[in-house]
Amino acid sequence: MIVLQTIAVALSMYSALPMPQFAWDQRNMRCAMAAFPLVGVFCGAAVWLWAWLCGVLEFGPVLTGAGIALAPVVITGGIHLDGFCDTVDALASHQDRERKLEILKDSHCGAFAVIATASYLVFLAALCSELPTDNRILLSLGLCFVLSRALSGTAITTFPCAKNSGLARTFSDMAAKKLSRTLLILVAVAASAGLIVLGSVWAVVAALVMFGIYYVLSMKIFGGITGDLAGWFLQWAELLMIFALVVTRESEVLL
Repeated sequence: MIVLQTIAVALSMYSALPMPQFAWDQRNMRCAMAAFPLVGVFCGAAVWLWAWLCGVLEFGPVLTGAGIALAPVVITGGIHLDGFCDTVDALASHQDRERKLEILKDSHCGAFAVIATASYLVFLAALCSELPTDNRILLSLGLCFVLSRALSGTAITTFPCAKNSGLARTFSDMAAKKLSRTLLILVAVAASAGLIVLGSVWAVVAALVMFGIYYVLSMKIFGGITGDLAGWFLQWAELLMIFALVVTRESEVLL
């Protein structure tokens, strides 16, 4: 029962999927972060379903790509895009650290966030429209969604937090850090191995490079990570991994 509740906590927090209601406590939250990558499985399943539907209805690559780009947003309810927006506003403010952290808390959305998010989604949809919807690519996309969340969870259970409140701090404090970190690293290794077997080694490289950038930026500019920064990292990691899939695929075609 505790295992199922732990999974439900992770899915409730990081997805828009309907979950049973129950009290959250230290027992069912302590390893919730380890279940975070399961959201990536649902994102991959949604992408697979959309690709299948597009094939049945004979939709073109533009509509297919747009749906693939938006499917994870539908599954997650946009929680990571929200963090992406807040972080873009904070970085664009060019204020001191304390002011940047205040901007992360602000519920209002600035012009820079709107511009960046619109640009992000258009570019992501364009990338997805370049991908064929065969089983290899669809499985690679699913593994990308899992890997990004495994790395994000690893950061939350490893990196210092920038403030004493907020989502990242809550899970970081309550997590059985060593166990959660171990499970998340194992998931990240498994997802990376799967991508390498599928010929998408550059997607793994892209994710790891972004992970390093995430650490340096978080420590230098914000003094640690926050839930918003975690969302910013996840969105960038997925964009770069999908870009790597497109480049790899185009290289194979040319060769």
